[in-house]
Amino acid sequence: MLSEDRSELRVGVLGGGSWATAIVKLLCNNRDRVNWWMRSESSIDHLRKFKHNPKYIQSIEFDLDKVHLSSNMQEVIDASDILVIAIPSAFLDKTMKAIKPQGMENKILFSAIKGVIIEYDSIPARYLHKEFRTPYENIGIIAGPCHAEEVASEKLSYLTLACPNLDVAAAMADLLQCRYIKTSISEDVFGTEISAVLKNVYAVAAGICHGVGYGDNFQSVLISNAIQEIKRFVDEVHTVHRDVKTSAYLGDLLVTAYSPYSRNRSFGTMVGKGYSVKGAMMEMSMVAEGYYAAKGIHEMNTRFQVDIPIAEAVYRILYERISPVIEMRLLADQLS
Repeated sequence: MLSEDRSELRVGVLGGGSWATAIVKLLCNNRDRVNWWMRSESSIDHLRKFKHNPKYIQSIEFDLDKVHLSSNMQEVIDASDILVIAIPSAFLDKTMKAIKPQGMENKILFSAIKGVIIEYDSIPARYLHKEFRTPYENIGIIAGPCHAEEVASEKLSYLTLACPNLDVAAAMADLLQCRYIKTSISEDVFGTEISAVLKNVYAVAAGICHGVGYGDNFQSVLISNAIQEIKRFVDEVHTVHRDVKTSAYLGDLLVTAYSPYSRNRSFGTMVGKGYSVKGAMMEMSMVAEGYYAAKGIHEMNTRFQVDIPIAEAVYRILYERISPVIEMRLLADQLS
């Protein structure tokens, strides 16, 4: 469904958080019009008046001649050929069930969700295919390594656009690349998306370790084992040739596990320091996808039975209330 002239492709973004805000900024570099759905009317009113998102990455100032804001999702869908979906995984199904959008099967959908859809025990690509009947060749993922905060400050960053249809991936890459964003494309949408889910779990693990007092030496062992777990899991779930040492896999893991911008690491650090899960979540101004991902991966692994001790340790800490100190001590004896 790609137009021969890619410059004619209309693009929309669904979501009002930090990553959605950063993506709209990138798209405005290459498009004269970007359709943007936000649920909050007050946020839209603020944006129209002050040119920035009142809740997320307030340093980004938008050219309102380029941004069409709407709280009507169907309006944005109808006005767009490509849709970037940046609604947190924990709220995606509830949001879509309430709005009941039409015509999604005829759109190109790119997920910027990076989480598990708990209601379906599914990665976003599979959810979008099942829920909206969008063909897999028109479903892609926007993967890192890339933090919204560094996009806002225009620091050099890299994105991987994965889609079974490489022409679609290339079209999305063209929309996002600019002076400070370099892009690459991949066919491995499932492996890239599962890796993006898992890296949030491992970022929580890194935060927990930091919170209970482990240092950089242990962190390096933890993350080197984490990339091995990612390889074992994605190879079992979706067997294709891939190199997990590339930026879409290892790079995304490293930036999420180590960066001070990482909400998942911050969440894990609080849990490691003794916060309850509920208390840590209340302190967070943004959703920590790793919390929901830990359960989703655990449930998924009941079918595949892959050896992923770090991910299972995070699940036990978050959902079975096992002491982080005890769980990490036991985990340390398993790593090498």
